[in-house]
Amino acid sequence: MGIQQIFLIVLFIALIILIYFIGSAISLWVQALVSGARVGLFNIVFMRFRKVPPKLIVNSKIMAVKAGLDEITTDDLESHYLAGGDVMRVVQALIAADKANIDLKFNRAAAIDLAGRNVLEAVQMSVNPKVIETPLVAAMAKDGIQLKALSRVTVRANLDRLVGGAGEETILARVGEGIVSSIGSATSHKDVLENPDNISKRVLEKGLDAGTAFEILSIDIADVDVGKNIGAVLATDRAEADKIIAQAKAEERRAMAFAVEQEMKARVQEMRAKVVEAEAEVPMAMADAFRKGNLGVMDYLRMRNIQADTQMSDTIGGPKDSEGKQSPDQDGK
Repeated sequence: MGIQQIFLIVLFIALIILIYFIGSAISLWVQALVSGARVGLFNIVFMRFRKVPPKLIVNSKIMAVKAGLDEITTDDLESHYLAGGDVMRVVQALIAADKANIDLKFNRAAAIDLAGRNVLEAVQMSVNPKVIETPLVAAMAKDGIQLKALSRVTVRANLDRLVGGAGEETILARVGEGIVSSIGSATSHKDVLENPDNISKRVLEKGLDAGTAFEILSIDIADVDVGKNIGAVLATDRAEADKIIAQAKAEERRAMAFAVEQEMKARVQEMRAKVVEAEAEVPMAMADAFRKGNLGVMDYLRMRNIQADTQMSDTIGGPKDSEGKQSPDQDGK
């Protein structure tokens, strides 16, 4: 193979590469030129080397120019693409904002998109407010009656606070808290049922959209239902708890009284045992006194007479049963 043939092959390969890079670039360049968008031919060619899709950038540029957004440059579009943003969605959001007379610059739209927010949806929500329905909120008025409220919150996207602002969950939580606070401050549940719009007014006055990505336009109470009588339930539970506590204290006092009674019985039994023991020693002591001459027969008879008189007096003065008969004493006598 001669040098001339090698040169022709190299030239043919270079021509193919040139057609691959230049052919589509020329087509896009002509398309941009006809559309009035100024995109350089070499800029389109070098986009491939920068790993940027030329067709996406050119089409986005043409769309922006046709919408009257000439200030958006291809460098801005390329930078946003390389940063991981959605170029087409940002351009569509800028066009929608411009048509709605909303002041939105490319840098802010790009920042919103890179923050993970759908900038096009935010612009659309700013033009057409969104209605968010809160979950069923249960609260208790001062009279103890539970009320269940369902509300609808109309919000509009705030583009200035969209980056770093809280989402819909925060709005729902704050509105729910405001409804609970408003119902709880009502003297009677009838006041809430008669004027449910008072809840909306009180909640709106609190500025619940501060620090969020939305602006609350209105809060409408869709439905209010009467729930349980929480006050009565709490009073019943409190009374039942007091009853249990009183029963426990009474049982404690009964147990203590029973213990004291048992202790007293034990002491009485002990004393009786000592008396019986002492009485058992009396005959032995008397016998010893007779032997030693310390006790005479007449003294013994006099003592027995005294005992008999004492027993007779106890019998006469003792308690009687229902039939009028003398009841026996504790010893059964």
